Amino acid sequence: MVSIRLAESREQIARCFPVMHQLRPRLVADDFVERIEQQQREGYRLAFLEQDGAVASVAGFRVMSVLWSGRTLYVDDLVTDEAMRSQGFGEQMISWLAALAREEGCETFSLDSGTHRQQAHAFYFRQGLRITDFHFQMQL
Repeated sequence: MVSIRLAESREQIARCFPVMHQLRPRLVADDFVERIEQQQREGYRLAFLEQDGAVASVAGFRVMSVLWSGRTLYVDDLVTDEAMRSQGFGEQMISWLAALAREEGCETFSLDSGTHRQQAHAFYFRQGLRITDFHFQMQL
């Protein structure tokens, strides 16, 4: 049985760590719940997809308004457990997020992806996402 829901309790958030850590290896388990809770106070939400009681996929996202595109659901983090890939979980998560974006009156659905993640890019193209911008960054 597959279900997607928001991680709202500390226990639910902690259960998402092993999968999120695959995308964000610099994260530390001891700090994870507090970091997510801090981001939640700033509008971040953490969704997780469970398959038979195991967390298979997680997505961190926010709904915000930006001048150039209007109201958008922006995905900060999206990852499916390496051992559970190619089973449709990522596609289910994207579909769930896009439906939520429509429910919340968003005009766009967007995410950034590291340039080294070619397999993820191929997946995003299959889901109908297109490259519309470049993201630039400077370490401070």
